[in-house]
Amino acid sequence: MTTILSIQSSVAYGHVGNSAATFPLMRRGVEVWPVYTVHFSNNTSYGSWRGPLLAADDVLEVVRGIDDRGVLGRCDAVLSGYQGGEDVGAAVLAAVELVRSRNPRAIYCCDPVMGDVDRGVYVRPGIPEFMRTRVVPAAQVITPNQFELGLLTGLPTDSTDDVLAAATAARELGPRTVLVTSVITTDAPEDLAMIMVNDDGAWLVTTPLLGQTFTGAGDLTAAVFLGGLLSPADPVQALADTAAVAYGVLSITADLGSRELQLVAAQDVIARPREVFIPTRLQ
Repeated sequence: MTTILSIQSSVAYGHVGNSAATFPLMRRGVEVWPVYTVHFSNNTSYGSWRGPLLAADDVLEVVRGIDDRGVLGRCDAVLSGYQGGEDVGAAVLAAVELVRSRNPRAIYCCDPVMGDVDRGVYVRPGIPEFMRTRVVPAAQVITPNQFELGLLTGLPTDSTDDVLAAATAARELGPRTVLVTSVITTDAPEDLAMIMVNDDGAWLVTTPLLGQTFTGAGDLTAAVFLGGLLSPADPVQALADTAAVAYGVLSITADLGSRELQLVAAQDVIARPREVFIPTRLQ
């Protein structure tokens, strides 16, 4: 069975971070070991929340406790999202190193959460540079949104060609696979796209643009894509499946008029998406 160690935030109400990743992965047959970096009442887009940030040492202690059980060798990948500070980022990197010492084939997928086009940069000063110089080079897979890709590379991302050039530059930082999410370009303003670039080329998949912003959608997308990469399916099929799952969840959420991802209502679509979106080869 595929197993992912997911080091992310957690909320009691709603679905972001591990709260957006764990259930969908399990519904798709992937075992998840969630490790929390924070445990908040709700996501921070509400403007107020309660709950603790976990100390970086405590985050790493949980991973060490898993290692005490002698099971880290079963871990196929580490997934990380919002990190908050350099100390937590360093703890994530230490966890990745520990997992790889137990299973050298394990991969690290980093969702470099730093901001988005609507809110700008919402992490502490120094985090984008830390991501660029320390975290991203340690990852085999990264899943930035369009805004974060520009932040990582310093390059424009206005057109499809721009995104391709920036994704190629991001690969030069270290990761072999770059999945760019939430892409809206000047040459296709009516669609929401994802673009994947890896050693074999580049692919684009588009889904209808829904008139709503969904907190946690990036966390869901990164998790499902990583799960797909670890399955027998090829990366292009993982891209297609990720688009179908993400669109299914978001469309049901929109239909229900909810601000929070409706994962339970969409659970059958998560397991068996209704829509099929075919990726197009770009390079």
